[in-house]
Amino acid sequence: MDLSLRDLATRSGVSAPMLSQVERGETSPTLSVAERIAAGLELSLSQLLRLDEGDGVAVVRTKERAQGGARSRGHRYEVLTPPLPGQRAEVSLHALQPGATTGGPDDPPIHEAGSRETAVVAEGQLRLGCGRVAHDLEEGDSVTFDADLPHHFENPGEREARFYAVVAAGLRRS
Repeated sequence: MDLSLRDLATRSGVSAPMLSQVERGETSPTLSVAERIAAGLELSLSQLLRLDEGDGVAVVRTKERAQGGARSRGHRYEVLTPPLPGQRAEVSLHALQPGATTGGPDDPPIHEAGSRETAVVAEGQLRLGCGRVAHDLEEGDSVTFDADLPHHFENPGEREARFYAVVAAGLRRS
């Protein structure tokens, strides 16, 4: 996550000197302070204390993928990553029918401030509309952009387009 002590202090409500003492092992936080530190790191207390460690592997089976999109408008997607607490990135597989879009040019962004998205075209053609600029992509092309800006994908081709999208949340520094 790459946070400074001051950043974590702001996010958690725990003072930077206290965080520094905990980090150096000079003091042990109370449960209340540990919970606030965990929240500032976007973790559960058990994750912070590593109480919920298994083998560190989370498998998402094909039949278990979360599904979405506007199928009636020719867009569908599956989320390939598990919904783990504190996870800062999501990978999804999208399919767009010819002429279909993921949204409109004036739709508000759906990703949190500071998010970045990378899309990789697996099949067909894809057009990214970001603001008022269009970027045409072919199979194998990839694009990375600030996902908190208004954007949408469309399929200008004559066959289904499939693409992978990776959204990394809140990483960009302003």
